[in-house]
Amino acid sequence: MNLLLDTHIWIWSLLEPKKLSIAARKALDDSGNDLFLSPISVWETIVLHRKGKIDLGPDPFIWVETALYTVPIQEAPLNLSVAVQSEKLELDWKDPADRFLAATAAVYDLILITRDSHFQRKTGFRVIKG
Repeated sequence: MNLLLDTHIWIWSLLEPKKLSIAARKALDDSGNDLFLSPISVWETIVLHRKGKIDLGPDPFIWVETALYTVPIQEAPLNLSVAVQSEKLELDWKDPADRFLAATAAVYDLILITRDSHFQRKTGFRVIKG
C-alpha cells in the first residue's frame, strides 16, 4: 500500500508512537508499504514548533531534516493537480492544510493515515484511522 501520513501521524510515529492506533502501527511497520509525506506536513510541523505546541529541540529545521532520513519516506509533491483538486473535493471544513492533504491522497491514489475524524466521513480518497 502507498500511505500518506497526516502531519500528526508523522510526528507521533517519531515522538509518541504509542498514540498511534494498532492499524496505523501495523501499516507503518509493514515493510511492503511505501510511506509518503506532503511538504504541507513539514510546514505544519515547523509551525507547530514555532507556536510552542510541540518541542523539536533548539533547531526545528535540523529535527525535520533528521526525521526525514530516520524513516524511509517519499515526498508527495505539491503541484498544480493537487492545488486544483484541493478545491474540487467536497470538504465541509476550511483548514487549507487538510484540504491539501486530502487532495494529495486523491491525486496520487494514496491512503491517508489520520486520526482526524472529519477525514473519515469523506469520499474521493481512502483513509486508515491513525
